[in-house]
Amino acid sequence: MPSFLDVLLSGAAALVIYVCVGLPLSRSLTEYRALAWALAPTLGWAVVSVVALPILIIVGWSRTSVTTLCGVAIIGGATAILRGRSRTDSGPSLPIWVYAAGGFFAILPALGLWPKLSDGGLVLADPLFDHSKIAIIDDIVRLGLPPGNPFYGGAEATPGLVYYYLWHFSAAILAKLVGASGWEADIALTWFTAFASLSLMTGLAVAISGRRLAAPLTLLLNLAASLGIILRLVLPSDLLGRLLSQVQAPNSWIFQATWVPQHLASAGCAVLAVLILWRLSWPLVPLLAIVVAAGFESSAWVGGVVFGAGALAVGAALLIYGRSGQKRVELIVQAGASALLALVLAYPFLRDEYLATAARQVGSPIVFHPYEVLGPLIPQSLRRVLDLPAYWVILLTVALPAIYPAGVAAMVGGAADGDTVSGERRLIIPLALLSAASFGIPWLFASTIANNDLGWRGVLPGILILTIFAAAGLSRWLTTSRIRAMAAIACLALGIPGGLAIVADNATGHRLPSAAALAETPQMWAAVRHHTALDERVANNPLFFFDSVGWPVNISWALFADRRSCFAGWNLARAFVPLPEAELDWLEGLFDRVFAGDGSSEDIAEIATSYDCRVIVLTSRDGAWPHDPFAGNPRFRLVDEQPEKWRIYRVIAATREGR
Repeated sequence: MPSFLDVLLSGAAALVIYVCVGLPLSRSLTEYRALAWALAPTLGWAVVSVVALPILIIVGWSRTSVTTLCGVAIIGGATAILRGRSRTDSGPSLPIWVYAAGGFFAILPALGLWPKLSDGGLVLADPLFDHSKIAIIDDIVRLGLPPGNPFYGGAEATPGLVYYYLWHFSAAILAKLVGASGWEADIALTWFTAFASLSLMTGLAVAISGRRLAAPLTLLLNLAASLGIILRLVLPSDLLGRLLSQVQAPNSWIFQATWVPQHLASAGCAVLAVLILWRLSWPLVPLLAIVVAAGFESSAWVGGVVFGAGALAVGAALLIYGRSGQKRVELIVQAGASALLALVLAYPFLRDEYLATAARQVGSPIVFHPYEVLGPLIPQSLRRVLDLPAYWVILLTVALPAIYPAGVAAMVGGAADGDTVSGERRLIIPLALLSAASFGIPWLFASTIANNDLGWRGVLPGILILTIFAAAGLSRWLTTSRIRAMAAIACLALGIPGGLAIVADNATGHRLPSAAALAETPQMWAAVRHHTALDERVANNPLFFFDSVGWPVNISWALFADRRSCFAGWNLARAFVPLPEAELDWLEGLFDRVFAGDGSSEDIAEIATSYDCRVIVLTSRDGAWPHDPFAGNPRFRLVDEQPEKWRIYRVIAATREGR
C-alpha cells in the first residue's frame, strides 16, 4: 500500500529537481520574474526527463546513477539561479500563497489514486483504471532501460514497450531516487503535473491580464467541469439521451489531471513550445527541441499531432506578420534546426510507434471522422451535417462551460484591442492559434488505436489556454464590464457541481462487495514475488477483481504484483501490445477459458509453453478453482498456497519463447 511519507518525499524531490533546472531556463523566455517562476516546473520536468533518458540508457540504470544525475541537476540549476542576472520585473508579482494554494489544489486530482480503507476493505476510485500503467513504472524501477513490455510475453509481438512512456520514466526516476513504489511515485508525479500546469496557467493569466486577481480565478475555473449534472436535473433522461450523442465528450481539467497526467504534461509542453517558437532565437533552438521532444514522448496525440498543427500555424503567422526580410530566412533555419534536433531526440519513440501501427494492421491511425454531437432525435440525414456546427456551439459549451464562452470572448477581445500588443500580451496570437488547432483537429479527426485519444486528449492544450484567457478576462471584466463578469461567473457556477462530483468520486471511490477480498491480495502477490525472479512473468486471471474500478482491468496485478504478466488482459493489451485485434481477442479467450475452468488440455499446454509464463496464480475467485487444471499436470509444480484462497505454481522446464 502507498506510504504517505514516500509519496511526500517523491513529490518534494520532483518539485526541487524540476524547479532548480527550469527556473534559470525560464528566465531566458521572459523579463517577468513571476512568469519565469510559473513556467519553471513544466520546463524543468521537460528538460530533465528528455536529457536523462538517453543518459541513463547509456550509463546504466541504478540508484547510484539516478541519484548522481539528480544531484548534478539540482546543483547545476541552483548555481545558475544564484549567478543569473536579475530580471526586469515590470509585471505583477505572484505571492507565495498562490503557489501554496496551487499545491493544495493539485491534491484533488491525486486523491483519485489514493487507496481508501473502509471497514477492512480496499476501495479504489475509477481513475486507477487508467493508472494501471503503474506496471510500467515498476518495470523500469526493477529492470531498467529501455523498458520492456510488462503486459504481454509472446514472442510474436514487437519487442520492448511501444508507448509514449516519458512521463512514466520520470516517475520511475522519483521511485528509484527515494525508494518508493511505482504506485507512490505515480501519485506524487500526478500531483506535481497538476501543480505544474496550474502554475503555468496562473502565470500566463496574470502576465496577460496584468492583474493578480487572475491567479485565484485560474484555480477556481479549474474546479469546474461539464453541465452534465445540471442537464440531468432539468431534462428527462430519455430526452437527453436522444438529444445528444452517447459518444464521450472532451473532459475538463479536473478530470484529465486525474486520469491522464501524461497527456496533461504534454499539453503543458505544447503551450511552452509555442511560446518559445514565438520568440525563437539561436540560443533557444536546443530548448525548443527538447520541449517538443518531451511533448511527443509523453503523448503522440497532444505533443505530436496537435502541437505539429499548431506549430505550423504559429510559424506561418510569424513569417507573415512577425518577421520580415532576412529575419524570415533566419526563422526558417532556426525552426528547421529545432525540428531536426527534436526528431533525433524522439526518434526511438517515432520508430516504435510506426512499427507498432503497422503491426496492429488497423490502417491509418487517424481518420476523418467529425465528432458526433447530436443524438437520434435528429434525423440521420441531417445529424452528421449539423454535428459540425454543434461541436462548437453545443458540445464545447456543455463540456467546458466555465472556460469556453469566457475564454473565447477574452481571447477575441484581447486580440482586437490595440492596447494589448505590449509585453506578454503579445502571446495572445500564438496561444490562440494553438488553441484553434487543439479544438479543430478533434473536431474533424479521430484516432483508431484503442480509444479516440486524439479526440479526448487532443483538446488539452486548448483547455489550458482557454482557462488562461477566461481568468485574464474575468479579472478585467470585474472592474470594466459588469455584464460580462456576471455572465462569466454564471457559467463558472454552472460547471462547479460537475467538478465537485469528480472530486467527491476521487476522494471516496466506490465500495464493492469484493473490497475486503481485494485488501488481502497484497499478501498473495508478496508470495508470488518470493517465487518469481525479477524478470519472470506471471499468469493470473485477467478478470481478477475486474469490477474494482469502472472498467474491467487486471487492477490487482497492476498495483501489487511488481512482476511482468504473460497476458495482462484485453484492455491493457489493446493499448500496449502491437498485434491485430483478432489476435488479442483470441488471447483474451484463451486466458479467460483457462481461468474460468473451461480450458482444454491444448489451452493449458499453450499457457505453459508460450507467452514466457513462469509462474501461475490461481485463486478461489477463479472458475477453475474447484477443478484445478494445473494440479497434477506434469508441466506445473505447486510451490505455495493458502488454503481456500490461492495457489502458486511454477512452470516446469518452460521454453522461454517470449520476452
